[in-house]
Amino acid sequence: ILDLVRSRGQLASLIVARLFSAGVPVAGVDRLALHEPLAVQDLLAAVRFATQPNDDLSLACLLVSPLIGWDQDQLRALAYGRKGSLWRELRQRSAEFPEAHAALGELLRIADFTPPSRFLETILSGPMQGRRRLYSRLGMAARDAIDELMNSALEFERNEIASLDRFLSWFSRGTVDVQRDPGAPANEVRVMTVHGAKGLEAPVVIVADATADPARLGRTPLTVDIEVERAGTAPLLRPKKEERCPPFEEIILSEEQRDMEEHLRLLYVAMTRAADRLIVSGVMPKAKKDGSDPRPPNSWHVTVERAMAPIAAEGEGYVSLRYGHDGGARATRQKAKAMPSAIAVPDWAKRPAPPEARPPRPLAPSAIAVDDEAAPPPSEAMRAAALRGTWIHQLLERLPEVEESARPAAASRWLKRSAGVADADARAEIVGQVCGILSDPRFSGLFGPGSLAEAPLAATLPDGRVIAGTVDRLKVEADRVFVIDFKTGRVPPSEGQIPNSHRAQMSAYSQALQVIFPGRRIRASLLYTAGPKLIELIP
Repeated sequence: ILDLVRSRGQLASLIVARLFSAGVPVAGVDRLALHEPLAVQDLLAAVRFATQPNDDLSLACLLVSPLIGWDQDQLRALAYGRKGSLWRELRQRSAEFPEAHAALGELLRIADFTPPSRFLETILSGPMQGRRRLYSRLGMAARDAIDELMNSALEFERNEIASLDRFLSWFSRGTVDVQRDPGAPANEVRVMTVHGAKGLEAPVVIVADATADPARLGRTPLTVDIEVERAGTAPLLRPKKEERCPPFEEIILSEEQRDMEEHLRLLYVAMTRAADRLIVSGVMPKAKKDGSDPRPPNSWHVTVERAMAPIAAEGEGYVSLRYGHDGGARATRQKAKAMPSAIAVPDWAKRPAPPEARPPRPLAPSAIAVDDEAAPPPSEAMRAAALRGTWIHQLLERLPEVEESARPAAASRWLKRSAGVADADARAEIVGQVCGILSDPRFSGLFGPGSLAEAPLAATLPDGRVIAGTVDRLKVEADRVFVIDFKTGRVPPSEGQIPNSHRAQMSAYSQALQVIFPGRRIRASLLYTAGPKLIELIP
């Protein structure tokens, strides 16, 4: 269930409190200031007491918090008529309150040599069992605030001297917002703003404050920005409604129009969050003396009610209005269906829609042609050969950027550490083959400066096909483009015995490159590394 409000104000907090008191699992407001939760205030009261035991207010707050568990009568019995500080009084009457005295004494004992994070964790997980006590009193909604307070303490210790009094000073200088993950799955009611609910969906969505007046939601600015010729923008005092005149009238009306459009956009966001059921509700405004509808005419509640009228079922009421009172009572009002006027349906709305043009599915060049080569099931030797071919591909991609004299050592090191080739002879054989290809004058130009490894390309051919793939090696010159694909299988004895799938793949690459580089000559080749042998298919 998703409960949506316009802002994180009094209504949102009241909804969370009422759900919690009714035993309904609730996640709490989606965002809150870390200084505000009661759990954080109780823990900070313990820190303040530890740094200043004679702070009577902090000690009183700590005593009646879940951490100690006193009620107001116990606090009054200790505090009323005392001659000194509250802590001195508690020490003198420790026999009457042994548990509280022992717990507070332990906090003072560890305060001088314990960093803030460990001090808080001792309260939460130590003999005081603070986390369990806070959860039992405040519910699991306190979990996020407690965890964020611990994160703040750890962040403080990374940058500051880890003392309790410096932590209090640092924490009081700023505000920290705690934001729950809105998309996290949880079996609980989520209360959040409409802005925060963008992109989410729930089976049941309740719009909780749909009776708010949009004209009173924001704070009216004191000034109006007026463009002054050759002087830029000048802020001028906003006139009263009865004193408006040009150009104030046009500017203010434009601002109000923008605010109303944003008001309706938020309503659209709120209504489209519901998967199964949408409940639009709100607090009932004060009754008017003339007995007219007390709801603001532009409120979400009135807007939704007005929109539901034309689609009501015949003979039934079209909307049930339920207003929430401060005392919890509910009032229901049923309205009769309003009959809409006849609407002329244009002819184009009765004709079938034309077929929608769909973009062609991209084709991978390696999958264009049907591989009609007969091949037995892969054996262990064939799998080993395929893995060896993968290593050769990766070395041919990495080694051209390495200095030629350092290539053998770098290749051997990569095979041992990254590829996991433990056999030194196998490493030496692969290194020799790859380095031989890179140093061969027939192929060195393909791997020289200006060439690209694993170059992605995509193009739409004149016949409408979309080609997308990655070439092993690409070199672009002023009038020519070289594209090379590595093959680590057996070397065909002649160009006529090259598999059809290899030919179709290179033809697709060439056609795509002709679109990408119009007017340049495309030269496509296959480099069989086992030879090594370079076969030029499109010279």
